[in-house]
Amino acid sequence: MTSFVIDAHVGRDLPVSWCIDEGCPFCNIVRRAAPAHRIYEDGYVAAFLDILPLRPGHTLVVPKTHISRVSELPADFAAALGVAVSKISSALTKAMENTALNIVCNQEYAQAVPHVHYHIIPAPRPGESQHRRVDKQLPEDMLDMHRREFHSRNELDDDDAKDIVGRIKAFL
Repeated sequence: MTSFVIDAHVGRDLPVSWCIDEGCPFCNIVRRAAPAHRIYEDGYVAAFLDILPLRPGHTLVVPKTHISRVSELPADFAAALGVAVSKISSALTKAMENTALNIVCNQEYAQAVPHVHYHIIPAPRPGESQHRRVDKQLPEDMLDMHRREFHSRNELDDDDAKDIVGRIKAFL
């Protein structure tokens, strides 16, 4: 009986809501065609560390389907993202010993990768050095928030990533 049920799905087209864009970096991570420091995964969602983190623990949560706009997400993916963001946020606050977070989902504006994704970013602690680069060529008043944030990023170190992934997974 089981083989009959499985065979009925072989070669079947995926529903529109389960699409993969082979040129999308997040789709490549979802299908394991690109490396990532994975934190969490279920049938609808994948979460991994950002490769250009604003701060240690900066995590991306993406649906396992290629949809560019959060406003177009099917309800089941939106619900799964909500559950995952909450679960990962809880683990991240414990792992990083910091309850202050910034959770962001951009739609088109400031969306570097056109695939729905939530950023979960630990906030800096008062008095803590943020190790930010400053763009010396442009006056501060000409830089908008997004450019300053982008220029403050440093590449994710593999050893740091493994440590952070382990700490977060301990709370999932």
